[in-house]
Amino acid sequence: MDVLMFATVAVLGFTACAEFGSYAFVHPVVKRLAPRDHILVEQGLLRTFGIVMPVLMTASLVLAISYAARPDGAGLPEVLRWVAAATWATGIVTTVVVNVPINLSTLRWDKDFPPERWQERRNRWEWFQGYRSWAYLAAFLLVALSVATVG
Repeated sequence: MDVLMFATVAVLGFTACAEFGSYAFVHPVVKRLAPRDHILVEQGLLRTFGIVMPVLMTASLVLAISYAARPDGAGLPEVLRWVAAATWATGIVTTVVVNVPINLSTLRWDKDFPPERWQERRNRWEWFQGYRSWAYLAAFLLVALSVATVG
């Protein structure tokens, strides 16, 4: 059994699915809520996703790089693994540079008296959440494709 391959597929798959599911199915509903409820739900999501996802996103990158760097030959599978790792890394960079500061700010907002232009900040967060979600999904699919091309 190839433990590294399995762990990479499992952890990247779970993390990508959680992020993409949040982006595609949860946040469109949250965005339609009244401002007070919107902020309240965002703060709740940050207290759950905000604890688990940093660990999973980082573990996924470490696994993706470890899997890409394994010395089992060159060719298409290796290229796919490296592209997957690079793609995952871009999702983390945008998360740290854009989403995390907005998240930290959102946690401090008073749901009854939101700051001016709060929705503009959340819209910016949404755009980068979309980028990250698609990047993670693409990276996972690239890893899956690399596994499929080995056998």
